[in-house]
Amino acid sequence: MMPPVSAASSLTSPRAFLGVSDSVTGRCWRERCADARTQAEAAVMTQAHGLPELLARVLAGRGIRPDASAAYLAPRLRDLLPDPDSLLDMEVAAKRLARAVRRGESVAVFGDYDVDGAASAALLAGYLRSLGVPTRIHIPDRITEGYGPNVAAVTALAGEGATLLVCVDCGTGGHGPLEEAEKIGLDVIVLDHHAASEVLPPVRALVNPNRLDDLSGLGHLCAAGVVFLTLVALNRTLRTEGFFGPGRPEPKLTDDLDLVALATVADVVPLTGLNRAFVVQGLTVMRARGRKGLAALFDAAALDGPPEAWHLGYVVGPRINAGGRIGDAGLGARLLTTADPAEAARIATELDRLNRERQAIEALAVAEAEAETDRALGLDPDRPVLVAGSRDWHPGVVGLIAARLKERFGRPAFAFALRPDGTATGSGRSIPGADLGHVVRLCVEEGLAAKGGGHAMAAGVTLPGHDLGRFAAYLTGHLAAAVGQARSADALLLDGSVSAGGVTAETVRLIRRAGPFGQGAPEPVFALPRHRIVDAGLVGTGHVRARLRSRDGHAVGAISFRAAQGPLGQAILNGIGREFHVAGTLNCDRWRGAERVQVRICDLASAD
Repeated sequence: MMPPVSAASSLTSPRAFLGVSDSVTGRCWRERCADARTQAEAAVMTQAHGLPELLARVLAGRGIRPDASAAYLAPRLRDLLPDPDSLLDMEVAAKRLARAVRRGESVAVFGDYDVDGAASAALLAGYLRSLGVPTRIHIPDRITEGYGPNVAAVTALAGEGATLLVCVDCGTGGHGPLEEAEKIGLDVIVLDHHAASEVLPPVRALVNPNRLDDLSGLGHLCAAGVVFLTLVALNRTLRTEGFFGPGRPEPKLTDDLDLVALATVADVVPLTGLNRAFVVQGLTVMRARGRKGLAALFDAAALDGPPEAWHLGYVVGPRINAGGRIGDAGLGARLLTTADPAEAARIATELDRLNRERQAIEALAVAEAEAETDRALGLDPDRPVLVAGSRDWHPGVVGLIAARLKERFGRPAFAFALRPDGTATGSGRSIPGADLGHVVRLCVEEGLAAKGGGHAMAAGVTLPGHDLGRFAAYLTGHLAAAVGQARSADALLLDGSVSAGGVTAETVRLIRRAGPFGQGAPEPVFALPRHRIVDAGLVGTGHVRARLRSRDGHAVGAISFRAAQGPLGQAILNGIGREFHVAGTLNCDRWRGAERVQVRICDLASAD
């Protein structure tokens, strides 16, 4: 029988869970199911719908109503898929693509160099090629071409015979190059999700739920999600036109949900509604290992057991991204489109190698960035936005540097590679409540940045010079209030408490029923009250392992990722023999065929 998991309310004061108002990471702990209504809805799920108490509390804490719990636990795409024509310009895009299919036109697909771009390009190209349409994918080189369409690439694609250019995961801000494309006779369709300004490039169709005049309410989709809806519309158009028939069956779109799931998780869009259905059903497709490239990458990464959502973000995604960061940007798209097992194995091996090289480059750059930021915060501890840069940083890892700074210091961060040509290429990561994409667009409109774009949580920008101070001052002026409010409201929300004896594979499997977890659907966090750290040490690259023991003698393994140099890691390493309230997520991994249950520590507080 599974050991019980306690509700937080029996262990907290009205204000702080377990009385923790200032943890090791400086946060107050609060109960996620704190109000009477949420607790009542959890009780209804347990009593009227037969859900285990733990699962009911997790669902209620994420805003799931009792009458929606069954559909949430088993999301079906057919119940959640909207009419694609609800997206502005979709009908025009579908008809133009249908014409290209009927005439066998040469189509060029221009993607981004990240996972979403690679998956989007593979999704569209795979569909078109299955119908005999000659399709060329172009993924720009991060260093020599930068993000989005450029005149040289567009001209070259037209010279190779393309008559239709489709930009995926880019293009919304590509005014100049796309104007040139139209001038030289290329019809252009943009399938994107990045934030848009009022003025859009002059193209045949621009399908983007985040354009200001789109009322679809689908702004949470990644680019691959937009492309999938486009293929639904295209399939419908071709069907209406009588294109399919004996010897020419309709492509089975659900077979490509593995690509949509991969992009949805890797691009950190909210895992709610339609996105959640994409991931749940996409993982089912992925586990059949039908896509040769993904199967080869699983093997190269030594993935043991069926893929889960977190594997896409932390195992698969970084390897595909590695090509765009420090190697051949086209490797990811080629991996996801190849049907040759030998080629798939070769590309997967190369991406795995590049990922290890990327990790080494990143580790050195992050150490330098953290040291620079520590010095800056020593002079101004309350600065709301962090900006760091170096001539030695590879442009392919600045986004990762920014992410690490944001994680450690709890505020938006930008990292820049200062280029020999006098420009600065940067990437930023934000915290909830501070919209980086909006501010970057303002920078471009006001001439402070040469180009840039993104969305609320992540953005990229190119500055015409190395004056990072001016850029930092601009960000501060626009984001200080939002960051201050977000940081003051920062608290660690807990779903309940459990002892070491309750951290079992059965408990983990029960929690996973409420997944997948990610942006917009936070992974449940539980407290282990009054557990003693009986062992601790360093493992891997900056990770801290530990063993926790409860007062009744049960023990469980634990780990805190990338924590060695921060206050959390130091507290664990220096806390051997002491009792702590431990907060973390519960996980069950497979290693060499055996299950291993552990706690992933995200916070500590003294139990004294």
